[in-house]
Amino acid sequence: MRREFAVAGGTVPALRRFIAKVGIYTGRILKSEKPADLPVLQPTKFDLVINRKTAKALDLKIPDTLLALAEGVIE
Repeated sequence: MRREFAVAGGTVPALRRFIAKVGIYTGRILKSEKPADLPVLQPTKFDLVINRKTAKALDLKIPDTLLALAEGVIE
C-alpha cells in the first residue's frame, strides 16, 4: 500500500503492483497470446500501513500485535 494513500485516510489497498501486471498481460494479449494460456499470478508481498485516525472513525479497534507487525502506523 502506498503510504500516501493511508495518510489521506484510505482503507482500500493501492494496487500498484497489480496494475503493473495488468499492463504486462494486456501487452501479451495484444500480441496474440490467448488469455487462457497466461499463468495465474498471486501477490507475493503485502504492505500493511494502518491509519489510526481512520480506524477510530470507523470504530475499529486495532490490536497491539497487528500494530507491531505493520510497516507503518499513521497517527
